[in-house]
Formats: sequence, structure tokens, C-alpha cells
Amino acid sequence: MKKLVYLLAFSIALVSCKEEQKDYVTFSGKITNKNSETVTISNPQFKFNKVIKVGEDGTFKDTMNVKDGFYRLFDGKEYATLYLKNGADINMTLDAKEFDETITYTGVGFEESAFLAQSSLNQEKLFGDKELMDLPELDFRSKVSSFVDDFNKRFEGASLDSTFVANQKQSIAGLEKYLTKMYNDKQYIAKNLAKGADSPKFVDYENNAGGTTSLDDLKGKYVYIDLWATWCQPCKNEIPFLKKVEEKYHNKNIEFVSISVDRQKDYETWKKMIVDKELSGVQLYAKEDKAFMDAYRVSGIPRFILLDPEGKIIDSNAPRPSNPKLVELFDSLNI
Repeated sequence: MKKLVYLLAFSIALVSCKEEQKDYVTFSGKITNKNSETVTISNPQFKFNKVIKVGEDGTFKDTMNVKDGFYRLFDGKEYATLYLKNGADINMTLDAKEFDETITYTGVGFEESAFLAQSSLNQEKLFGDKELMDLPELDFRSKVSSFVDDFNKRFEGASLDSTFVANQKQSIAGLEKYLTKMYNDKQYIAKNLAKGADSPKFVDYENNAGGTTSLDDLKGKYVYIDLWATWCQPCKNEIPFLKKVEEKYHNKNIEFVSISVDRQKDYETWKKMIVDKELSGVQLYAKEDKAFMDAYRVSGIPRFILLDPEGKIIDSNAPRPSNPKLVELFDSLNI
């Protein structure tokens, strides 16, 4: 009976001594050659923002109650990505002069952040390969495939949060898809949108002055095309510069063609903006037709294109009106 009581008491003692799961993460570290007096940990999605003071010797420490997930660390100049969970006790060291190359993590629950740090270095090296997008297709695919395989091998035997692993596998699949699209687009542009190639065409776009206009209607003059939208602030920022360029080359052998890619719901906004901002040149509405933009592999606006009088490409990604190089280009063509 005494033995049974003793064993029971011993079991209770073990349970009492077992450390409970902390509802916070402890984050500490030391920064050599620090960039500021603080580091900031944030996650806008969680509406989380924590500023931690960095001592004169570069050390810092604080506790945070967090939701499991990814956080951004900012040292006043550069960023790093962390993965934080309550209960973790992570220590970070780095030299701010060689930020990515020197980040190290130790402690409890550091593995995910260390994984991210290594991934960042590997990805930086891959994107730093200036020859990657110019490789023959089989060599390109082989190099990207090897990068992905090496990434996935790092999961083997690693003690990582299952949610984190799922996210990273989705992330690497997305990166592979992104790189492949970049490569395919560059090869397409080199083949189909090179200087001297026939330009893709747009047909029967609505002309604000009345009727419709097709690219073929503009043959005989140089054509400077502006792809824009009323909701695009960078597009609107170019308007004053475009007006000045149009005025400088008024009555010259060039047409300035602005093509609105607004959705139908913004059609009246487009019409009104032409009046309010006194837009000149040829003002066209694409009527939600994306064929011309897709043919030029447009991924963002504003986008400017310059064609010669025969409808051949001079520059498929021409300088913006705000760029002095545009006037230099026009003058070199004796427009």
C-alpha cells in the first residue's frame, strides 16, 4: 500500500513539474553593425506590429503572443522572414553588413526560420544567374528542376511544422511556375516582338472621336502606343509628360495612341477623364479585348510601344513619356 501511494505521489510530481505550453514566443538576438536602434516584427494580415529596442551592443529580447505563421523582421534597412509559434524561444544573430549571408537561428522552434533563411539565400543565387533565362530550353528546365528537387530534399528528416511544410511546398510549386512563365515570355518576346518584327494588331477599337480604329488604319506614320486605365495611378502620372511630348511632335509624322484597357463598368469614367484632363491624341477603348495586350505579354501598365510607319516594332517596351530617353529615341529616328 505504501509503495502504491509513493508511486502515485511520484506521478503527480512529474505532472506538476512538466512545463506548460507558453502562450508567447521569446525572440532574442544580437545584431553586429546594426542599422537602427530597433527591429520590427510584423504581419499585416494578423494586424501585428511589434517594435523591439536594440541595445548599444546590438542585443535585443522580447516576448510576443502570436498566431502561428509568417512574420517579417525589419532592421531599419533590410527584411527577413520568420515563422513564429507560441512556445518557441528563438535566438537570432546576424551582421547587418552581410544581412542574408550571416543570419543564424538557434533555440526552441527555430527550424522553420532557419529553413526560410537558407531558402532566401538559394533563391537569391538562382535569380542572380544572369544566364538562366537565356539557356536552351532543356538546360533551363533541368536547372529549375534541380533547384526544386534540392528544395524538397531539405524536408527529409527535418523537424518542421506540418502547416509550414504544406505552405512551402505550395510556394516552391508557385516559384517553378513563375520561372517557367518568365522564361517562356522572354523566349516569345525575343522571337515575336523583336525590333523589326511585324506588330501584333488590334482591330476595331472604339475611337472616342467616333467610329472605330484598327492598327492598320495608322500605317504611314510612326505610332506611339500607351496602354493605360483610369484606375491606374502610375498611368495618370504620365499624362502631363505625354501632353508635353505630343505638343513637341505636333504635326510630325507620328500618331500618339492611348488605348484604355478599362473594364466596361469604368467606360463612362474613361469618357469623362478624356474631357476633364483634356486628353489629346487618338483615344481608343479596347472594349475588354485582351488579345493585343496578351500578344505583347503585358503584365503591368502603363506600357508603351513604338512602331514604325510600316507597322513593324521599334521597341515593344518603349521609354515612358517621363523618361528623357523617349525624346532621344524620337530624335534618332528623325521623327
